[in-house]
Amino acid sequence: DTATCGKVFYSASAVSAASNAACNYVRAGSTAGGSTYPHVYNNYEGFRFKGLSKPFYEFPILSSGKTYTGGSPGADRVVINGQCSIAGIITHTGASGNAFVACGGT
Repeated sequence: DTATCGKVFYSASAVSAASNAACNYVRAGSTAGGSTYPHVYNNYEGFRFKGLSKPFYEFPILSSGKTYTGGSPGADRVVINGQCSIAGIITHTGASGNAFVACGGT
């Protein structure tokens, strides 16, 4: 999966790295650094994530290309389900308040 969030393009390897990190934390029941990520994503926006079912978890995907380890999460998130399948990539960029919109290509 590749995605474009605002003006930021994420390669398939970047999406995969972020989703794999999220999966490892979910399976271990832990979070990145002192952060709250990954955490349950309630999908108040009503996205249809490739027909996948909840629970969903959101985890930052960083424009720097590095894997999130704590600190500022930025605007963009990879979403996985409980089986660690990539559900989609979402962003706060262009959304109102604390809501999300889908990134292009997802």
